[in-house]
Amino acid sequence: MGRRRVLSGVAGTLLLSGCGGGGTDDARTTGPDPDVRLRVEVLSERLEHGWGVGFLPDGSALVTQRPGRLAVVDGSGTRTVRANFDDVLVRGEGGLMGLLVDPDFGSNRRFITCQTYQRDGEATDIRLVDWRLSADGRAAERTGTLLTGLPLNPSGRHSGCRPAWDSEGNLLVTTGDTARPGVAQDLGSLGGKVLRLRPDTAEPVADNPMIDSPEPATRLVLTFGHRNPQGVAMRDDGEVFIAEHGPEVDDELNRLVPGGNYGWDPSRGGRSSYYDESVPMTDRERFPGAVPAVWTSGDETVAVCDATFLRGSRWGPLEGVLAVTTLKGSKLLLFRLSADRRNARRMWVPEELDGTHGRLRAATLGPDDALYLTTSNGSGDRLLRVAPA
Repeated sequence: MGRRRVLSGVAGTLLLSGCGGGGTDDARTTGPDPDVRLRVEVLSERLEHGWGVGFLPDGSALVTQRPGRLAVVDGSGTRTVRANFDDVLVRGEGGLMGLLVDPDFGSNRRFITCQTYQRDGEATDIRLVDWRLSADGRAAERTGTLLTGLPLNPSGRHSGCRPAWDSEGNLLVTTGDTARPGVAQDLGSLGGKVLRLRPDTAEPVADNPMIDSPEPATRLVLTFGHRNPQGVAMRDDGEVFIAEHGPEVDDELNRLVPGGNYGWDPSRGGRSSYYDESVPMTDRERFPGAVPAVWTSGDETVAVCDATFLRGSRWGPLEGVLAVTTLKGSKLLLFRLSADRRNARRMWVPEELDGTHGRLRAATLGPDDALYLTTSNGSGDRLLRVAPA
């Protein structure tokens, strides 16, 4: 395979044969990997479990860190932003997670975080919080709580929580199933879902697929039956894809279909009172109408995390490719989707980001169309800038 390699074993075979979705001829097409060398620059080595990255109008990067810290990274270095995160439950997979900068930041200085919440040391919920960054960028003030009630496991397991904008300016939020058996299929729970809400009021969007439900939580649901999605990527045409953690097999990339069930049910239809992770990631026997995955990792997991589409002429043959970070895999996966976007037509790993920086978490396209990644190794974590050499 030369400079680019696919995943080993069964997963690699599936990738080349067009696993997951509709199985079109186009999805089974293979070809040579694009001969594009990447340049990887280290912009910061002063982070700890960098989780989300958002860009400010001056080009600087605002970075959340899971232990409850916020930083700005710019040409002068890395500086800590003063903010009160005393109520963040930093435990396991939980803490300060996803981040979104408001499109009107230039006038309102607003950004949104997703974070686990504790009261008097007790795990309470996961919530979306509104913040305002000071004019000098050195402090942030909490201005309100946008949404509460996302379920939380006291251990922090499967906290999920990546917020993103859709093509109409609505807020998408991925949520984990909290490692509890019935949550993902329970439409009355906000866990194991992708939510869609108004960013100003947190009200459900008027054309949400279950807007007529008497249950307030159900009205927010765009899709359900998810295990622990942590990546959201939107194409220029508005189609949305998510990256989702599997158990010991079958990490997934999924294309969002409003109202879709993605088939995760560790309760086995309510028959199991424990979290049975031996069930299929997408159980199409129990749920024949479940949306098939665009790609799965097969008999291994690499812990896919965040995802974004590469845009801009600077990327050349990589323009339009879907970039996905991995934690356990410690590599960047690049996917070319089939014409109908129901399958991964091709996947490869650039050697410049194959085990070279450890666990990779955030993936964000910057205002310069470069790809920005964070590492999640625990200390001395990095913000990386990636672009064609």
